[in-house]
Amino acid sequence: MTTNTKLPLVILTGPTAVGKTKLSVELARQIGGEIISADSMQVYRGMDIGSAKVTAEERQGIPHYLIDEFDPEEEFHVVRFQEYAKKYIRQICQREKVPILAGGTGFYIQAVLYDIDFTENGSDPGYRIYLQNLAREEGVEKLHSLLRSVDPASAGAIHANNVKRVIRALEYFHETGEKISEHNEAERQKESPYNFAYFVLNDEREKIYRNIDLRVDLMMEQGLLEEVKALREKGCTRDMVSMQGLGYKEILDYMDGMYSLEEAVRILKRDTRHFAKRQLTWFRRERDVIWVDKYKFGYEDSRILAYMKKELNERGITYGKTV
Repeated sequence: MTTNTKLPLVILTGPTAVGKTKLSVELARQIGGEIISADSMQVYRGMDIGSAKVTAEERQGIPHYLIDEFDPEEEFHVVRFQEYAKKYIRQICQREKVPILAGGTGFYIQAVLYDIDFTENGSDPGYRIYLQNLAREEGVEKLHSLLRSVDPASAGAIHANNVKRVIRALEYFHETGEKISEHNEAERQKESPYNFAYFVLNDEREKIYRNIDLRVDLMMEQGLLEEVKALREKGCTRDMVSMQGLGYKEILDYMDGMYSLEEAVRILKRDTRHFAKRQLTWFRRERDVIWVDKYKFGYEDSRILAYMKKELNERGITYGKTV
């Protein structure tokens, strides 16, 4: 399936609402691929609308992995993602198919692409409890400012609301005296164990933002409010990792009386636009990426796919079995 001794891997990523889902399915169909979702939310069952989960119809019979594999109360994080993604890559290659990692969670993609070492050091439960209490009693910004004082680069990359990652970065510094940002950067410089093509689908910012606004409006029409109510009735709470995702925390704020529904929707649109901007910043820092600007191809998927296949051929990634 490839002239390289390394396993092949195709990555298709980009900012939210840029059109990754449709293109990844068509690419998989044309090159004999199967798709592993690199999305931190679509992995959860029952979280369909807020995560813009790829539907059975949209999949067109192409196998997808890490979709609907965990319950919302289960903790899903980068280490678990890496473990499952590596397993699925091996299985897909054994079937003489091409694994396609598709989604917008850049840290997840990086973890797999460069096989980043997340080996735990000797943990200090007492310090973790201290940090958890600090976040609970004095707020997430206080915790984030503590990280900023010891590891500004990590503080810049990790949102204050992502309490678990903030705590992990502080723990790493506490345990080793080293910045986790420097550790991750060193890991990033490793040679990838895969023969890969790393595509970043992009568009003009105004069009991405307009698509985001339209997507949020569609989510509300499809029943995002009812989905969040159902999750809460099943026992899901805002301290769960799953419920801290975009679309869920904003609706929970409305349900808790913090905002009107109109204001919650406005905040969701704003924060999703900010998220898309952070995604693009992340991908610009990555090495070995192939930027695919949709407007340069006249917004024609056939031209984009032809270009991507040419790049695959140049890297010695040949096609898998097609049906």
